[in-house]
Amino acid sequence: MGDTIVQKRSSYGYVSALALAILISGQIASSAAAQTSAETLQQAWDIAQSADHGLKASHDETAAARSQLSAARAARLPSLNADANYLAVSKLPELKADLLGQSFQIPVAQRNGVIASSSVTLPLYTGGRIEHGIAAASSVVKASEFGETSSEQDLKLRVAEAYVNVLRATRVLQVAKSHQAALEAHVRDVNNLAQEGMAAKNAQLSSQVALLDAQQQVLQVTNNLDLACAAYNRLLGRPLDQPVLLEDVAPEAQNGDLPQLVERAVQERSELKALDRQIAALRDQEMVVRRETVPQVGVSGGYDYLQDRYLQHEGQWVVGVGLKWNVFDGGSSRNRGRAIGLQASALHEKREDLASMIGLQVRQSWLDEQTTRKRVDVTKSAIAQANENVRVVRDRYVNGLAPYTEVLDAETARVSTETSNANAVYDAVMAGFRLKYSMGEL
Repeated sequence: MGDTIVQKRSSYGYVSALALAILISGQIASSAAAQTSAETLQQAWDIAQSADHGLKASHDETAAARSQLSAARAARLPSLNADANYLAVSKLPELKADLLGQSFQIPVAQRNGVIASSSVTLPLYTGGRIEHGIAAASSVVKASEFGETSSEQDLKLRVAEAYVNVLRATRVLQVAKSHQAALEAHVRDVNNLAQEGMAAKNAQLSSQVALLDAQQQVLQVTNNLDLACAAYNRLLGRPLDQPVLLEDVAPEAQNGDLPQLVERAVQERSELKALDRQIAALRDQEMVVRRETVPQVGVSGGYDYLQDRYLQHEGQWVVGVGLKWNVFDGGSSRNRGRAIGLQASALHEKREDLASMIGLQVRQSWLDEQTTRKRVDVTKSAIAQANENVRVVRDRYVNGLAPYTEVLDAETARVSTETSNANAVYDAVMAGFRLKYSMGEL
């Protein structure tokens, strides 16, 4: 009769421990719906973009490029110059003349006076230098904007990794706590059986060692979660110890087969677009340098004033058309243009290499996404089997049909399966983000 009571008590303890373990390990799924105030990934991206110094630097670089474009366009507009000077000489300017044996000195200018002038110059023909300069500056602006997009994509991927690391560590901590709770119940049941003379001393010792190891795992996983939260807060410009509460995310499938995804990536990646615009800018800069030897024609007009009482008209209007032609410069402009052209060719080769690397990156991300999805399905099925295995082994143990080591092994297998499922789920999430990033669509 006493043995029956002990067995019932032990069986009840094992079933309670299993139920508690399943309940704790499933909290992460049920808490997502309840945590209405949890921070979403989109909110994290928005906050990080407003706080990241690297992205702010990219914004400033784009603004600088736009100012350079405005300066290039201003070369087509008239330029107005004005200057004035006050001059004084030590001796009166005089003209020396001889007439009938007599020498005369005739003043021709004042000893001091004001000289002022103003002029307006407008280029009429520059051989396309201004137009190519504007085109080059415009391409630099576009390249900088695409570079800014690349910086945003890089930041979003880093934030997504930190976000998922927090979720992963939280899920693993839940599993570790469920393992600790199950082993605490197992230790109590083994102690109860030992008091009734139905459990050996080594069973007590082994269960206690397993519990201590589970407690150590909880401490380690808790530390990992704290570090993951600190890394996440740093990216968002927050205090490292600020509490973190995140909304869970699920894997998302990408539409289209691999060749279509690669084609979309080559069309959408901002790095390739930036290189295309940089190449175009270099081509236009090459033309600007080569056109230095082309005749330059401009019109100018202005007003000159010379304060001098000996002059009939102190001020006068001036207008003229000027021609400047650098007929020979020793090949300087030709060689400088050739150097810029070679830089454009080198950049084109780098662009082709990057396109190939992007294709490989998409393939790898796509394969990872496919593999992790299969891992999720496999581990999800294994969880149910592991839980059932724990229940069966514990029932056999309390009935004296299995050694205590099988109980510990079954519990260890359950925890391993739960952990593998958590890793598979969040690996699948990150594989989806990396696939989007490789396609330029994150």
